Amino acid sequence: MPLPDPIIEVLAVFRPLFTAPTWRKLMILLTGTLLAHGRRTVAAALRATGLSQASNWSLFHQVLNRARWSPLAVSRQLLLLIVETFVPAGAWVDLVIDETLERRWGSKIRKRGNYRDSALSSKERSVSSPGLRWIVLAVVVTLPWTRQRWALPFLCVLATTPEVSARLGKRHKTIAMWAHQMLSLVRRWLPDRSIKLLGDSAYSVLELGVYAQHQHVTLITTGRLDAVLHDPPPERKEHTMGRPRVVGERLPSLEQVLQNAETAWQKLTLDWYSQGERPVDFCTGSALWYRTGSAPLPLRWVLTRDPQGKRPPKAIFCTDPTQTAEEIIKDFMKRWSLEVTFEEGRAHLGIETQRQWSDQAIERSTPVLFGLYSLVTLFGQALHPDGQLLIAQAAWYRKHTATFCDVLALIRRHLWDLQTFPTSPTDPGAVLVPARRLSASHGWSVIELEMYKVKLRRCAET
Repeated sequence: MPLPDPIIEVLAVFRPLFTAPTWRKLMILLTGTLLAHGRRTVAAALRATGLSQASNWSLFHQVLNRARWSPLAVSRQLLLLIVETFVPAGAWVDLVIDETLERRWGSKIRKRGNYRDSALSSKERSVSSPGLRWIVLAVVVTLPWTRQRWALPFLCVLATTPEVSARLGKRHKTIAMWAHQMLSLVRRWLPDRSIKLLGDSAYSVLELGVYAQHQHVTLITTGRLDAVLHDPPPERKEHTMGRPRVVGERLPSLEQVLQNAETAWQKLTLDWYSQGERPVDFCTGSALWYRTGSAPLPLRWVLTRDPQGKRPPKAIFCTDPTQTAEEIIKDFMKRWSLEVTFEEGRAHLGIETQRQWSDQAIERSTPVLFGLYSLVTLFGQALHPDGQLLIAQAAWYRKHTATFCDVLALIRRHLWDLQTFPTSPTDPGAVLVPARRLSASHGWSVIELEMYKVKLRRCAET
């Protein structure tokens, strides 16, 4: 199945990473995955490309469970492509990191564990689900067809529970330890770029912050209200005996600052996740985050609260004390874009519907689907660099900017435009393709149906 020239140009940078047979099969699976609906299995991709009767169907499974190619090399090339396309030279590269649970069952999935399910849990109760926990690292970018920021994944790591690590005979790594290694890779891949890493409380770890500072990476995370903060050490006097002090006097905890009636709060109005402007009260300061046995970490802390009291207070730590509180709050709000990516990936790319059970296939299939989210965005930019995309509308919901669903529908239309649909009144094998097969959602059904009718008439005339 051919691909449009702009898409081929985007994929050309990945061609040297695969052998020729693997690349041909990968392009078929890529096209089928984009066109398929529902489950994103190898069989579904083959059906979508018209290869349901292919006798060599088992060879396509080998792309995931046996073929020799490096996911890390693909991740590196994807990161470089995203940065080159969407991040201007000299600008900060904003990275966001978070975990997501892929709910999977099956006794043959060796790295499956039980984790807290954030979608089913609440403050009153905690629900655990069996599955695979993925740590996803993405680049936050601004696109020409929307006002909202998108998080484009490029690196995924499968983390396990301590029990699973012990059963497999491997040393257990915490979330912060995995983030440490992922940060090392990114700094190696982008040695000359200024990087910010945004995370939640799981990444608010002193050792990770010290390492990020050593790598010249700004780490912005949710801070603990009971974190031990200190003043800088006083100037050492001449002829003083003993080791020099590494920190000064201990400061009041942020919980005490929050409860103190004399705390000076400043007001700020923010565009709250593109939902309108909301007021926020904040106070800020600089300190040394310290724990015995670790080097002190200079940071700027920002404490925010809702003037109306509807949202809980939040502390934010930034390892760059020179940044202003407003910049830190705005940067931290970019973290939510990755949650949108998780939801869109499940809704439109079939994440959690894979059926592989071998370790290598599992550790390749889910990162490939997350990477496909970024590739779809790159394809949309290549097909319409001006950002003028057709936006699906509904009578009950008016959209003003394009969404991932619209970009995916655009790519599907371009893929189907390259096909020839033979039709004959006497051939029972020639059937109409349902409009839902051409679109990303039912919102495109009328448009796609009209386009398909025009193509059928042209084929009938020839």
